Amino acid sequence: MRRSAEEKAETRRQIVQTAGRMLRGRGLAETGVADVMAAAGLTHGGFYRHFASKEDLAAAAIESGFAEMRGRLQAIAAQAPPGRALEAVIDTYLTEAHRDRPDRGCVMAAIGMEAGRAGGAVQAAYREGIVLLRGLLADLVSAPTRRQAEDRADAILSVLVGGLLLARALEDPAASKRALKNAREAALELAA
Repeated sequence: MRRSAEEKAETRRQIVQTAGRMLRGRGLAETGVADVMAAAGLTHGGFYRHFASKEDLAAAAIESGFAEMRGRLQAIAAQAPPGRALEAVIDTYLTEAHRDRPDRGCVMAAIGMEAGRAGGAVQAAYREGIVLLRGLLADLVSAPTRRQAEDRADAILSVLVGGLLLARALEDPAASKRALKNAREAALELAA
């Protein structure tokens, strides 16, 4: 029996979602097609009905992860009190929960170095995701020109991602919490 287009699309979405969690949790190099398919409850052979290669899957997972993060942050900004949207986004990003669950968090912080080296569709999807997040932040920054807003958004994004990476790398829980706190303060200073 042939599967419907809706079933095929749902299976593809399930593979992309599973791959996204695994890529963020394990990294690009440590995530294999067979592992993704097994975690999704599917056979390895079915992979090629949906993707031409692991690179195609990784690019789709990165694109989906960035879209998910952007949607989540947009919702946080929309629900924030007037004038506090950027602060709410910063506070949401720099949490212990985000630090402790890279598999559910920001693609940028989870696989940045690998994506930068990957080239091709993976690097392109990663670059496009950065542009999306920068645009979201730039929309929330108060600046005289769009270019200035984007420049400040770049700086804020750098502090957010760097602070999260530092907090994840520090073994001492108190030092890790301090890294999140310091990054929050720096990001808020840049936002002011």
